[in-house]
Amino acid sequence: MDKDRTYIVMAIEHYNPLGVIRSLGEAGINPVFIAVSGRVPVASASRYIKQVHYADSVEAGYKILISQYGAEKGGKPIVFCSDDKTMGYLDARYEELKDRFIFFNAGASGRITKYMDKKQILLLAEKHGLNVLNTVVVKRGDIPDGLEFPVITKSISPNAGGWKADVNICRDKKELEEAYKNIKSSDVLVQKYIEKKNEYCLDGFSIHKGQQMFHAIASTYNYLIPGYYSPYMTVSRPMERFKKPLEGMMAEIGFEGIYSIEFLIDSDDNYWFSEINFRNSTWSYASTQAGMALPVLWAEATLRGEIDTSAYKNIRNGFTAMVEPVDYSKRVETGRISQADWLIDFKAADCGFYYSKEDPEPFRLAVENWEKLG
Repeated sequence: MDKDRTYIVMAIEHYNPLGVIRSLGEAGINPVFIAVSGRVPVASASRYIKQVHYADSVEAGYKILISQYGAEKGGKPIVFCSDDKTMGYLDARYEELKDRFIFFNAGASGRITKYMDKKQILLLAEKHGLNVLNTVVVKRGDIPDGLEFPVITKSISPNAGGWKADVNICRDKKELEEAYKNIKSSDVLVQKYIEKKNEYCLDGFSIHKGQQMFHAIASTYNYLIPGYYSPYMTVSRPMERFKKPLEGMMAEIGFEGIYSIEFLIDSDDNYWFSEINFRNSTWSYASTQAGMALPVLWAEATLRGEIDTSAYKNIRNGFTAMVEPVDYSKRVETGRISQADWLIDFKAADCGFYYSKEDPEPFRLAVENWEKLG
């Protein structure tokens, strides 16, 4: 690893960039953090950070990136993203950045944003042989003929409309009409809704314009929350069955960077492709705790020009990861389990996304701001 370079994490404050910072810090690399204002400043409290720049917006953060680090001599600084807004902003400025930084990209301005569009990525997934649920894109308020209920509504892109606030499960036409009254996105994806048995999330990275991929971990949820993610999961090695179609998709997109890929699992154990997140995901730090630090491995592979296949590690059966404050609020405070039983799960977890014995301040802040994080 080239420790003489500058490593920069540019992201909205969250436990997602905290995982990137810790992944680098535990490998002996102290990154710069351009911290865009978020709910609680947990990531900027990490002891592994060399320097923090605070920004009120992604736009302000970008100005810091360019003015402070855009003219460095020697090796290009390496930039990590962990939220869609920042990724979309950098993607739109590919031409300005490409000769100054190493960063997640797809070789052209706006190309990642194109595939953040849910309809575009679903069409690509179908082209490469993955199962895709029936989907239409309509103007807000439109109800096409022949729509099969129940359906779920979504913003067409993570950077459009109300994003998660635009998600509605509608059992009939009347419920869809009501949902449209609160949806913010002008273009709405309306998709066949299935009662999911679980979700399947893959985390890894790609290099060489998507021609080579490193599939590190797969996560499934230990319990489900309607309309919400599960903050307690089991981590394992990815199945081989999706390798070829996903590699075909990533090569066609040309993506270089860390990704997460999501599937829904129905009651008959069918896997339905959902989306690709073209940035470091919240679950990435579980890969670090399993011995495969994706920020480090992606940077090394990018600089070396090839993936080190010896970096693959076995993951023990029953490896668990937990978003501690959220899981506590969803299970203990709602009466699902007792506090004593939760503490058993907490202590047994192989990965905590906030707690770290070596880096305790972010967890302390999380505990103090429990309600904001839950």
